Amino acid sequence: MDLLGSILKSMDKPPSVNEKQKAFIKKQQEEIQKRQKVEAEKLKIFRQKAEEKINKFLQDDNIKEYKFPAMDQIHRSIIHDIAEVASVLAYSFGEEGVDRYIMIFKREHAPSEDQLSTLRKGEEWNEEVAKRLKEERERKAKEEKEYANSRKRKENFVPNSFYKDKYQHLIGKEAALEAAKKTEANSSYGCVPSENKKDQRSIEQTLADIRAKKRRMEINNDTSNCSDNSTK
Repeated sequence: MDLLGSILKSMDKPPSVNEKQKAFIKKQQEEIQKRQKVEAEKLKIFRQKAEEKINKFLQDDNIKEYKFPAMDQIHRSIIHDIAEVASVLAYSFGEEGVDRYIMIFKREHAPSEDQLSTLRKGEEWNEEVAKRLKEERERKAKEEKEYANSRKRKENFVPNSFYKDKYQHLIGKEAALEAAKKTEANSSYGCVPSENKKDQRSIEQTLADIRAKKRRMEINNDTSNCSDNSTK
């Protein structure tokens, strides 16, 4: 214990805060509180002016939307809070720390998705842009509808392979049925009945018949010549 006590006694004690340092710290704290009070008062004034601006906006039937100047996040949060209480639509656009701003809209004149998309891109919104985007959207919807109808027709397509079904509106169902029987598909000749063919022989049969006919003609000629010689 004596060793420990001697060690503790030999250690340096923490420096004491003199009156001058105490006064300096107190002054710093007072300055911070003063600045906080000033900032709070500025925010209070900003909120009052913003409320007046939004109330005036709501009372003017000729104004559908209003754009606030670019501001930091704290001031934008105040605008959003006021807009929510006043039942006004509020949207932020622009780049944070550069040109981020708020636009408010009356609920009966809510912005379209085209308008919001255009403003989020940092582009200007006007009647010409609205017309162009509307036409593009209608054209795209028409193309999608035509494509869907085309797919539907393709899926529901049933090939009309029966003659009677194809022409019954012209020649009558019974006549079409009879015609279909007569023109029944043939595996060798398509839709023409084989019995209607003038020559149903194969090439080999035809050549053999021609050779046989030629031999018969030669025999007949020889017989005829012999008959003539015998007569003479």
